[in-house]
Amino acid sequence: MLYLDNAATTPVRREALDAAWPYLTGTFGNPSSHHQVGEAAAAGLHDARGRVAAVLGARRSDIVFTAGGTEAANLAIKGLALASPRGKHLVTSRLEHDAVLHSVEFLQRVHGFEVSFVEVLPDGTITPEALGAALREDTTLVSLGLANNEIGTVHDIRALAEIAHASGALVHTDAVQAAGWIDLRGLGVDALTLSGHKIGAPKGIGAAMIRGRLPVEPLVHGGGQENARRSGTENVAFAVALAVALELSEAEREEKAARLAPRRDAFIEQVLAARDGVLLTGAAPGPGRLPGHASFCVPGRSGESILLDLAERGVIASSGSACAAGSDEPSHVLTALGIPREVAQTAVRFTLPAGITAEQLEAVGTLVGQVIAPVADRHQP
Repeated sequence: MLYLDNAATTPVRREALDAAWPYLTGTFGNPSSHHQVGEAAAAGLHDARGRVAAVLGARRSDIVFTAGGTEAANLAIKGLALASPRGKHLVTSRLEHDAVLHSVEFLQRVHGFEVSFVEVLPDGTITPEALGAALREDTTLVSLGLANNEIGTVHDIRALAEIAHASGALVHTDAVQAAGWIDLRGLGVDALTLSGHKIGAPKGIGAAMIRGRLPVEPLVHGGGQENARRSGTENVAFAVALAVALELSEAEREEKAARLAPRRDAFIEQVLAARDGVLLTGAAPGPGRLPGHASFCVPGRSGESILLDLAERGVIASSGSACAAGSDEPSHVLTALGIPREVAQTAVRFTLPAGITAEQLEAVGTLVGQVIAPVADRHQP
């Protein structure tokens, strides 16, 4: 089996599991307890926080551990917006993950915020000019993803953050899909969110980086853990696993991207040549696209049927976001790009593991070509 759905989740790295194990066994204490057992756990948590901060180019006190990327995004968006005295206007795009869009919708519905959606180009790119047109004097927060999980488009968040900051707004970026592929330092954002299971840590751990002393309204109230930004006894073992997985992903990032990008490009060419009308969704191959991401629409074929045919041949891929799996609705990302609903329902996405070889990916391309070929071609002897 070849697993090509790493945007949905990745296998837990042995190094992360080994680092977490002591905090699930001997060093099992509550890090808030003021005795030897608790202090040993607190030391592990303190170290993990510093290691995550170092990868992000942040301060240790900026890091808040959460139960995952969804909670981290909710905390950053709701927490910053509700604590800001500036105004009640938000800017985002219709391409964002549901964790972002539903957080914004909550603020709009319950707290009376107004929302502007920045215009996007057909490949999912957001220009500084488009963002500037969406900003207002009372914009309190801009939330734009660093890389899109469904179409692989990478945004120039540094340039977008400069535009937003010039207007006085705060900036959050969802970096869940970008971690391990893009340098997360020096982005110039006020908040950045991560998910552990996208980079080889277990499911159930995430982190929000929230700069400096920015006021944050917590979502979870209780004992005041995480500098009173997220109450609840911390998951020390998984925080340690996240730190280790993030460090390893960062150390491997440049070499992995350089190795996989040309293999991905050849795979994209192979799939596009397999059938007339196949559409590459998102940015063209190059720095504007995640190195391990290839996504297509195949008009005339159901995306789900393609995936079933590939699974029978040992290739595991997806039709888009795992969070929307099982829905009959087409991807909100693809329809926001202007792709017709019936075409959006033909989407397939391949997100590559670091270790895939050129030969393996070429073989996958051949299988994809066989699966999506017109019926008459598939039945030729």
